Amino acid sequence: MAQAMINFRIDEEVKKNMEKACKEMGLSMTTAFTIFAMKVGKEKRIPFDVAVEPFYSESNMKILRQSIQAAEAGKLTTHELIED
Repeated sequence: MAQAMINFRIDEEVKKNMEKACKEMGLSMTTAFTIFAMKVGKEKRIPFDVAVEPFYSESNMKILRQSIQAAEAGKLTTHELIED
């Protein structure tokens, strides 16, 4: 089987954590990524749940923007900011 090179950037802390976890499992990162790629190719899906963090939902972001505008206009007290 011919080999291919894949290069991508990842957060340094994420990389360190993955390296540690892989080492504990007796795997290299290359092996872990290969397992992931093989599973995606075979199953045609991401092999774990991928979901949007509810904090970043459009409705929540709208509320946050409104709160920021109200705070900047001096319409909210510190207590109201904490409670919301």
